[in-house]
Amino acid sequence: MEKNMTFPVVDLSKLDGEERDQTMALINEACENWGFFEIMNHGIPHDLMDKIEKMTKGHYKTYQEQKFNDMLKSKGLDKLETEVEDVDWESTFYVRHLPQSNLSDISDMSDEYRTPMKDFGERLENLAEDLLDLLCENLGLEKGYLKKAFRGTKGPTFGTKVSNYPPCPKPEMIKGLRAHTDAGGIILLFQDDKVSGLQLLKDGDWIDVPPLNHSIVINLGDQLEVITNGKYKSVMHRVVTQKEGNRMSIASFYNPASDAEISPATSLVEKDSDYPSFVFDDYMKLYAGVKFQPKEPRFEAMKNASAVTELTPTAAVETF
Repeated sequence: MEKNMTFPVVDLSKLDGEERDQTMALINEACENWGFFEIMNHGIPHDLMDKIEKMTKGHYKTYQEQKFNDMLKSKGLDKLETEVEDVDWESTFYVRHLPQSNLSDISDMSDEYRTPMKDFGERLENLAEDLLDLLCENLGLEKGYLKKAFRGTKGPTFGTKVSNYPPCPKPEMIKGLRAHTDAGGIILLFQDDKVSGLQLLKDGDWIDVPPLNHSIVINLGDQLEVITNGKYKSVMHRVVTQKEGNRMSIASFYNPASDAEISPATSLVEKDSDYPSFVFDDYMKLYAGVKFQPKEPRFEAMKNASAVTELTPTAAVETF
C-alpha cells in the first residue's frame, strides 16, 4: 500500500463521545472515496467471533477440504499450468438469515456451530441496520430511509457466504475470487486476521484490506450507489490466492427485498439522475450473467428493460 493511502479504520466507540463528528466524517469520507472501511469496537463479543472462527475452520477441515480437492482434480486445476480466468480458488457454503433462516437445513452443521452462527447473524443484522442509519445521517436522509428503501413488501434479505481460500501453489495463475462489485446493499465481512488476500481497486491500484483482529470490514454494494445518486460508491474488489495459509472469509450481505423498488433518493438529485430506477430482483437477474464485468454497463442496461429480459445468465448468484 502506498504511504499516502491509509485504509480507513473506524472506532465505533467514539460515536458516543467528543469525537463523534470526526468519526462520522471518517465514515463519510470512506463511503465517498473508498467504498470500504473497517470497524473496531462494533459491539459483537470477541469470544463469539473467536468461536465462529474456530468452528468455521474446523467445519472446512471436516466437511469441505476433500470436496475442494476433488473439485480441483475434476476441473484440471490441481496442476495449474496456464492462467485460469473463469474459476475461483474458493470453497463456499451459504447461510440465509432473512426472510427465513435455512440454518436448520444445513445437514453437516452441528448444533455447536449452528447456535453461535445464529447469534452472530442476528448481531450482524442489527449492526447493518445501525450502519445504514449512520449513512442516512451523513447523507441528510431521515433516519430509517435506507432500511425502508430495502424493505419492499417482504422485508430485507440477509445472508452469509462462508468461504475458505486454501493455499495455492501458483497464486499468479488464479484468483481466489475474481474482481467484481457487490450487487446488493451493505456487506459486513469477518475475515481471517492472519492470512491476507482481500484487495480493492482505488485510483487504478489494487490496495490490500488489512486483516485486523476482531474487526468487521464494511463495503457498499451497487444498490447504495444508486440510492445515493453516486455520492457513495460500490468498488471493485477481489481475493488473491496465497501460497501458505487457509484464509477464512465470512461475508454477510444485507440486501433489499426481491420486490424492493430501488431509485435515487430525490433529496440527493439536483436535476436529472444518471442512475436508473428498477426492482431489485430484475437487477439480480442481470447481475447473474455479468458479475465479473464493470458495473456501469449494468446501470445503463437497467434503463432498458429489454436488456434484462434478453440476457441469459451465465453464473448462479446467491441472493439469500
